[in-house]
Amino acid sequence: MAETAAQANGATPLSHAVGPSDPPIRDLTLGELLAWAAETTPDRVALIAGVPDPAARRQWTYAELHAQAQRTARALRGRFEPGERIAVWAPNVPEWVMLEFGAAMAGLVLVTVNPGFRAAELEYVLRQSRASGVFVLPSFRGNPMLETVRQVAPGCPELREIVALDTWDEFVAAGDDGSIVLPTVRPGDAVMIQYTSGTTGFPKGALLHHRGIANNGAHTMDRLGIEDGAVTLTTMPLFHTGGCVLCVLGAVSKRATQVLVEAFDPGLVLELFQTYRINAMLGVPTMLIALTEHPAYATTDLSSTRAICSGGSTVPAALVRKLEDKLGAPFTIVFGQTECSPVASMTRPADTLEDKADTIGPPMPHVEVKIIDPATGETLPPGQIGEYCTRGYHVMLGYFENPEATAEAIDAEGWLHTGDLCSMDERGYCKVEGRLKDMIIRGGENIYPRELEELLFRHPSVGEVAVVGLPDERLGETVAAFVRPAAGAAIDQDELTAYMREHLAPHKTPKQWFVVDAFPMTGSGKIQKFRLKEQWEKGEVKAVG
Repeated sequence: MAETAAQANGATPLSHAVGPSDPPIRDLTLGELLAWAAETTPDRVALIAGVPDPAARRQWTYAELHAQAQRTARALRGRFEPGERIAVWAPNVPEWVMLEFGAAMAGLVLVTVNPGFRAAELEYVLRQSRASGVFVLPSFRGNPMLETVRQVAPGCPELREIVALDTWDEFVAAGDDGSIVLPTVRPGDAVMIQYTSGTTGFPKGALLHHRGIANNGAHTMDRLGIEDGAVTLTTMPLFHTGGCVLCVLGAVSKRATQVLVEAFDPGLVLELFQTYRINAMLGVPTMLIALTEHPAYATTDLSSTRAICSGGSTVPAALVRKLEDKLGAPFTIVFGQTECSPVASMTRPADTLEDKADTIGPPMPHVEVKIIDPATGETLPPGQIGEYCTRGYHVMLGYFENPEATAEAIDAEGWLHTGDLCSMDERGYCKVEGRLKDMIIRGGENIYPRELEELLFRHPSVGEVAVVGLPDERLGETVAAFVRPAAGAAIDQDELTAYMREHLAPHKTPKQWFVVDAFPMTGSGKIQKFRLKEQWEKGEVKAVG
């Protein structure tokens, strides 16, 4: 049980809790984590490619996966110097996992890229990270990814290697050269850059280290109650820490058999549950609801399920009860952000239904959490709403080549200021109350309004615009655009939707569009987005169409 700092020293209670000291922190790299699993359970199946065609499902034992990761590391070392960045732009394919471990062993920093990105988004990530190479699937779901990489490459002066994943065997064969020496890698070294965004709305690269993500994945599995040798299902995208940290590294920490799903499909997932006797799955609520509503659900044997975990948004009590009843396993929720590797608080399987629905649980092992007054920085008494801050081994090294943003996020005492508004009770359990930032969480995907607003501002029919998240039963939130037309212009929803799709990933496109004559403003001239939500709730805004 988490102990509040005040309880530990007998002082007046404050919203400051410290996670348990067990299990201990393992001081190791990703390569050492995989080597341990391979040495202790070499013949256990480590990874299965859960593609729709059973005959095409490749698999690797831990000994084989470790050997492939070493080959990958040597092939990478033949082309790149330790400390360089390489990007991976692909869905959940086994080669992604091999790159994750291979890059770590080669002393490289892996830059993860959302497969839904379009050219401008990709170019920004490759340029800002100063990536030397990019590994890309030629296409995915109609997105011509290899073509796009070649299109943006001239604008990325440090990009010198483009490797298509359909030539993977040719690339990795270079790793058969045993004379290639891998560098010494330390637990505190940088290992990954994942792009997130803050109050400015411009993406920032969270620089994560081996110790942080290796232990965070392991401790999440521990709190879930996952046993050694379990069978886990990875449906979360690998470009998220939910996929490449909690699912991949968490599975290896338990020497589990991991079934990797390229792209979520409820029918396929149910078949995999039954075929491989899946014990645990991490998925956003949208995925879990889709499973229970699929026609094959009623006839699928889910008796092997031991744990279901979700993240990205709080889950209503009625849905928690439905999921636990239908899936026959305890439900937990994780909370954090990319910058903290990513989990800082998490409920427990044995928590009450109310705690699972209304809170995000107590701090993780070796993690401190406090709730502060955003204005004064003072730690608040229990029950008061303030900013959620966290400190510990899990905090990122900083934002890549962005010292100003790093200083804003991590204070002199090592506390990461998350921008989330929470309250904490006397037990150290926190409840999400809102966000300092305007970030929208749609089905577990973080969407930053300013990026959308700046793009819409450039459209000739848009005079002013505000993008906000509106509540949605399935997705948590949906993206809504409130638009004041430019003088003499009319708002065409189809035209604006096509315009957004051309420049940004589909999930960022507003689903709801509203026309306003004027915006509610603060005295300093800023749009009051909470007033827009109030007007929407009262039916006072006009929908387009």
